[in-house]
Amino acid sequence: MQQILTLQAKDGMTLAKDVMTSEGRVLCGKGTLLTAALIERFLKMDIVQVTVDGHPVSVPGEKSLQEELLEIEERFSEVKSVPPLMYLKKRLMKKLVDSQGG
Repeated sequence: MQQILTLQAKDGMTLAKDVMTSEGRVLCGKGTLLTAALIERFLKMDIVQVTVDGHPVSVPGEKSLQEELLEIEERFSEVKSVPPLMYLKKRLMKKLVDSQGG
């Protein structure tokens, strides 16, 4: 899943999280397929960001999931004999994978 600017949203993307009004009401539910009309409605309502399935928008300088995981491996490479740190590494990697829908 990826949080993007509403201006970056495209017809056919799927919401990964509910879109809420400023008062906290659900405007559009998770799993909704975006249409041009719906995106336009969000813009008129000043909905600045939406969270969509996958990772459809590339951001300059952003690392791929694989690059991020390799970086974590490298950071923990010298402490393989320290169980608490290996546990931490495992949790970090899982959280990263889960956050990117991998």
